[in-house]
Amino acid sequence: MTHDLKGLSPAYFGMVMATGIISLTAHFLDFELVAHSLFYLNLCFYGVLWVATIARFLVYRREFLLDVIDHLRGPGFFTLPAGSSVLGSQFIMLTDFTLAGRVLWVIAIVLWLTMTYTIFTAFTVKEEKPTLNKGITGGWLLAVVATQSIAVLSALIAVGMPQPYKLGVNFLALSMWLWGGMLYIWMMSLIFYRYTFFKFSPGDLAPPYWINMGAMAISTLAGSLLIVNVKDAPFLDSLLPFLKGFSVFYWATGTWWIPMLFILGIWRHVYKKFPLEYDPLYWGAVFPLGMYAASTHEMAGALGFHFLDFIPISFFYLALLAWSVTFLGLLRSLRPARL
Repeated sequence: MTHDLKGLSPAYFGMVMATGIISLTAHFLDFELVAHSLFYLNLCFYGVLWVATIARFLVYRREFLLDVIDHLRGPGFFTLPAGSSVLGSQFIMLTDFTLAGRVLWVIAIVLWLTMTYTIFTAFTVKEEKPTLNKGITGGWLLAVVATQSIAVLSALIAVGMPQPYKLGVNFLALSMWLWGGMLYIWMMSLIFYRYTFFKFSPGDLAPPYWINMGAMAISTLAGSLLIVNVKDAPFLDSLLPFLKGFSVFYWATGTWWIPMLFILGIWRHVYKKFPLEYDPLYWGAVFPLGMYAASTHEMAGALGFHFLDFIPISFFYLALLAWSVTFLGLLRSLRPARL
């Protein structure tokens, strides 16, 4: 167990993100039993992972801190603010405990500030750096997901707040949405360059590459919620065409990635026969499927695109299947530890 704790992936809070967004999608589609069951399960995941993370920091501090400044593992820490935001969104949408959602919102913001300025400062000033093809993966886009997750939770919280706080929280949501979009452009340019101009092996196609799509899906969700909040914030009304246009732009970009990622997955596991074994990073592939379902549902409602209503239910079932398979993989991986 101590060995497992020593090597605990910083990205393990992706399990909270994946479970939370499928729960929220179930709520949007009126599968309330699934939504609430996954919510309570997610509370357990969140608590256990925080205990494990704190224990690793206390017992294996050197390994923990080395992960923070590692170009490959460091971005996984952005699952901490993202997971906190998704769980906070569950509290807001599924329960009457809105205070818990607001507390998680504050925690997520503090974690986002800490991770953003610690990790990227470390990457900037460290003397020995990997080359681009060795140092960047789709996991870097977890920084975008974390940013947009705060935009989503802020937009949800703003609905229940009085003025003038409603204006301020909506402005925070808008600012995070814009920053997340800019960050995606920066990072995706480097990732796509790495894709097309460096040797690409099956081992390089780690599950976090699905975040290429997931980052756009959560950006779509945040934009859709801002469109719904226009009635509460006049400055959003003046930006309405921009909000609508970029929300569709994000959705279309995320949609473009889906066939590409499936093709690359087939190339990896069928053509190249790369073994399919449980890895905590696979939660980073489950999350985008659930997020695409949720974001499409909310965008269709906000913009009246009801001809897209077949997509959320289809991807919900796909995401639920992927979650179940990954969860079974987790249980199987824990079996030797209990013997």
